Amino acid sequence: MQDKRENIQFELTDELIEQVQQLISTKNDKELNRLLNEFHYADIAEILDEVNLEEAMYVIKLLDSETTSEVLMELDEDNRQKVLRNLSSKEIAEEVEELDTDDAADIIAELSAERQREVIHHIEDKDHQAEITELLAYDEDTAGGLMAKELVKVYETWTVAGCLRRIRGQAKDVTRVHSIYVVNKQNKLIGRLSLKDLIVAKSDEKIADIYIKNVDYVKVDEDPEEVAKIMAKYDLEAIPVVDDDMVLLGRITIDDIIDVLIEEADKDYQLAAGITTDVEADDSIWHLTRARLPWLLIGMFGGIGAASIINGFSDAMLQFPALLLFIPLVQATAGNVGVQSSAIVVKGLANNTIDGNIVGRLFKEMLLGLVNGLAIAFVVLIISHFGFHTTYLESLTICVALVTVIIMAALIGTFIPIFLDRRGIDAAVATGPFITTSNDIFGILTYFLVAKFILGF
Repeated sequence: MQDKRENIQFELTDELIEQVQQLISTKNDKELNRLLNEFHYADIAEILDEVNLEEAMYVIKLLDSETTSEVLMELDEDNRQKVLRNLSSKEIAEEVEELDTDDAADIIAELSAERQREVIHHIEDKDHQAEITELLAYDEDTAGGLMAKELVKVYETWTVAGCLRRIRGQAKDVTRVHSIYVVNKQNKLIGRLSLKDLIVAKSDEKIADIYIKNVDYVKVDEDPEEVAKIMAKYDLEAIPVVDDDMVLLGRITIDDIIDVLIEEADKDYQLAAGITTDVEADDSIWHLTRARLPWLLIGMFGGIGAASIINGFSDAMLQFPALLLFIPLVQATAGNVGVQSSAIVVKGLANNTIDGNIVGRLFKEMLLGLVNGLAIAFVVLIISHFGFHTTYLESLTICVALVTVIIMAALIGTFIPIFLDRRGIDAAVATGPFITTSNDIFGILTYFLVAKFILGF
């Protein structure tokens, strides 16, 4: 779909929402259409996310099918599902016919099985119908679930003149022609065709003589994250998808990969924050509670564990009360160091920049922890001795314990993400509450064991 904007910088304001609502309430369709035509479909979706369902449905019914289909794709998922529930199967079919097959399949996949069959039945373009049905059969967490069927392909046996004629026919169904793929008689991907080479070639030349055999591709069951890594590594705007026999099935474009990266970043951010399922701020209290409570309970038991350790050394604190003052410092420092280390490792794992054996990585973190620990300990030594008037042995104890705790926290923050990753578990779960809680417990234990060794209680 073509962008309708004329260099207008969109800004969603209360005044704009009120203007849209006023036009809806007065049923001023002409003026409402004129206003909405100034905006990109993503901007219209942003407006509809802010109005109530009845008003959103009014706009949806007013817009032409081409615009409506694109707006549906941009709506907040919860709002889109509400809109779809208020559209008939035939109306949904009319909208998805305007979309590329991958987007159409994504919308239909959100419907119940019965509604899916009804919508597919109402799609008049039988080729489009068959392609959408094929895409729905793939797992959404695979390359097959991401790909679109729209692409430009040519056969190696075609001449340049015949190829140009056929490309014109194929390109009308493709929003953007990123690449031209070359296949053999069995429809197996064998290469790609440069548009420049095609233009400068003689009309009677065979495609077999000018195509490029080197072509990047992914298998239909490939994980979307791996597809994203390949496309990022080779700066690809699109990549073909093949089956195990190298038969060309479709292509994945960069806009779909951006969506994957955003979803994965959101997921990792929530895991790092201790939220176990995908949630939104507008979700129900029950849904938000289920997502947050598990890690809060883990943190609670971690706190109880730390309290038990402190209780076990209660006599020592009566004898050396200064130790009690620096418990928050030890816990906070251990947690911060652990989260820093794990965050760097998780990022490296995601970007495939973590190399070498785990021993080397741990040794590097140990040295880094030692340097940071000595720097922090030096500052704490001065503050504790002159600010809190601790004795020499107490100051020494606090400093040695801090260095030890920082090294230990760095090692834990490094080891756990790598350990989880090698066992097929999302390493992002290692950051946040998990690392903080474990370092709280081990940090306090280490603190008092060092104190016991130096102070001799």
